[in-house]
Amino acid sequence: MKYIILILLAIAFVPAIRNFLFNVLVGKQIAKQQKRHNDFMEKERGKEGDIKVKSNTTNSKNINPDSGQYVDYEEVK
Repeated sequence: MKYIILILLAIAFVPAIRNFLFNVLVGKQIAKQQKRHNDFMEKERGKEGDIKVKSNTTNSKNINPDSGQYVDYEEVK
């Protein structure tokens, strides 16, 4: 019991031990998440030099003519 209390006090008050344990326990998980995110972003962006065009699939034929407002156009010279 005495050793457990000493270990807990050492972890709580010694930053070097606390940082080391944090890196061992949590660091690997954070590194995995960062790698997964970077892989996803690289896949989403594509290779350098590639062009990706995302377009809307709305047809202009399906637009209701009464849905907008008509504005007269005058050419100014």
